[in-house]
Amino acid sequence: MLDIQERIKLDKYTSWNVGGEAEYFCLPKTLAEIQEAQAWALKNKHPVTILGGGSNVLISDKGVKGLTICLRQFSGIQSKEVSGRLTLEALAGTSKSELLKVFLKNKLAPALFLAGLPGDLGGGIVMNAGVSEAFVPREFAEIVDWIEVLKADSSLQKYAAKEITWKYRNSQGWQPGIIVNIGLSWPMQADTSILVQVKEANRIRLQKQPLDLPSCGSVFINPPGKKAAQLVESCGLKGYTVGGAQVSAKHANFIVNVGKARAADMAAVIEKIKSTVLKERGVALQSEVIFLGDWTD
Repeated sequence: MLDIQERIKLDKYTSWNVGGEAEYFCLPKTLAEIQEAQAWALKNKHPVTILGGGSNVLISDKGVKGLTICLRQFSGIQSKEVSGRLTLEALAGTSKSELLKVFLKNKLAPALFLAGLPGDLGGGIVMNAGVSEAFVPREFAEIVDWIEVLKADSSLQKYAAKEITWKYRNSQGWQPGIIVNIGLSWPMQADTSILVQVKEANRIRLQKQPLDLPSCGSVFINPPGKKAAQLVESCGLKGYTVGGAQVSAKHANFIVNVGKARAADMAAVIEKIKSTVLKERGVALQSEVIFLGDWTD
């Protein structure tokens, strides 16, 4: 029987460590439990919010109404070689770091871009997560074969990668529904230097990114032909602080929690950056962050 809890604080389920309470909350471990949760919400007329790894979301201090389904425990991955390709099938709550381990064990190229990504695989599909470096591959669209989506009527629908519209930090064509299962593959062309490359990429990230503080990773999408971090820095916003939220002095496209930040602090910094960059540089920055919960005044 699925345990549906009331008034659960969500800050510990996000990489920013901020956010209010879920009115109702559950941590399903199986597809059947997700279907049970969905049916419960429908029966009780509650809206459903899906929370994955929590790395690209900002949850309101006022919390989230209805049922929050957190997929953190809906995890598992299987792999095998088929016709010269490493093929994998993974549940949506599986962390990207677990996928990284499989590719790294087989000395395959996707390990390089995955090493720089937080969160889970479901979120990786939703956002078509990737990195700015010119790696091959560099985003999820290049390694996904298919996804399986749970619809509101509890049916499952499979989408081939070619049926999905992949864009920069976005995927469309499979909604509405909950991504539950993912098929991925890559040619079995081992690169013995991949471990060294991953270590070097991680060393560079540690130098350039504030990985020692809670953050959501990059906050803004890079505009065409420009770097969001450079735009923010050029406006003198490094170190800009509201409450416990601060534009990182290390990397201007990161907003970090320097201590007891609220979601409202994060939102205020995001808005300050957007308005300043638009006014001073004429560029309308677009946030990668998904706002969840009640943001009404």
